[in-house]
Amino acid sequence: MSRDSARLTRALERSAGDILAYLERRVGVDDAPDLLGETMVVAWRRVGELPDESERARMWLFGIARGTLLNHARGARRRWALADRIRLQVRGDLSAPAADAGAEVRDAIARLAPDEAEIVRLVHWDGFSLADAAELLGVPASTARGRYQRAKSELRVALSVEAPLA
Repeated sequence: MSRDSARLTRALERSAGDILAYLERRVGVDDAPDLLGETMVVAWRRVGELPDESERARMWLFGIARGTLLNHARGARRRWALADRIRLQVRGDLSAPAADAGAEVRDAIARLAPDEAEIVRLVHWDGFSLADAAELLGVPASTARGRYQRAKSELRVALSVEAPLA
């Protein structure tokens, strides 16, 4: 086993559980293992780019997982668009189901702009700092802070939560 292969194996062993949880929170337990597998395949193809430092390697793997997730989301949007066109042709009336009351926060996050929703998920669901989330998203830290503040304000309004007194 080459040095790069051994390092990637160690990085995957340390991070696979966290990456799987990251993917499960975004696509559910049914699709997440497949996306983890795709993430691993891409990582093996790009093993020469694996950073030496452990935390950098973890961030690199999460970046690959995010790319895999974005590709999956594009495919899902195409499939949903096709399904919607078919439904419209078949019955003409398409009504959205009511949101589950138990999913109020998740629904509020889903209504945010995609960039704002992702920063909230990375910080609160995946435990990244704002600086790490900014790096993972490929944006300046100031941009991430602005998105995070906008998201918090919008979530307070959506969930009718008072801002804490400073």
